[in-house]
Amino acid sequence: MRYFWLMLYLGVARWLPATDNAIKMFAPIRRFRSFIGGKCLDKVGRNVNIENGANFGTGVGIVLGDNSGLGIKSKVRGPLEIGRDVMMGPDVIIFTSNHETTRTDIPMRGQGGTQPRKVTIEDDVWIGARVIILPGVTIGRGSIIAAGAVVTKDVPSFSIVGGVPAKVIKSR
Repeated sequence: MRYFWLMLYLGVARWLPATDNAIKMFAPIRRFRSFIGGKCLDKVGRNVNIENGANFGTGVGIVLGDNSGLGIKSKVRGPLEIGRDVMMGPDVIIFTSNHETTRTDIPMRGQGGTQPRKVTIEDDVWIGARVIILPGVTIGRGSIIAAGAVVTKDVPSFSIVGGVPAKVIKSR
């Protein structure tokens, strides 16, 4: 049944206009896209927002908590757990696997991929626009990830991080 919902999402819902919480006429679009997209994910909380162009593959291994969202044109893969009240800006990319690079006698493109490593985003996190999060990272509760950051390691709770690679700028 997941593939039915996935085809409906990819064929129709994904392409509906981006929504704006301040404009009430967008509410039905938001609810429709989030309903269809939510049927593709492993687990979805209440009042989620899956925005225009969000790409979540087949949705396998993805959990989206209450009042959280996938940003405009975001690209995410499982295993991924997003907690409650998580805001995600546009163009966010969350990787859970990478290319294998250990052997030098075989071209990297012929070595396949690494085993997926779960990304965990705890409750009440704000992920800015065009953030990249790499495999195996945990982002602690109440953190803010500045726009354009590349998160390569765990982020402590209530931290503000930014840069490439992301570093703690200050604590909240």
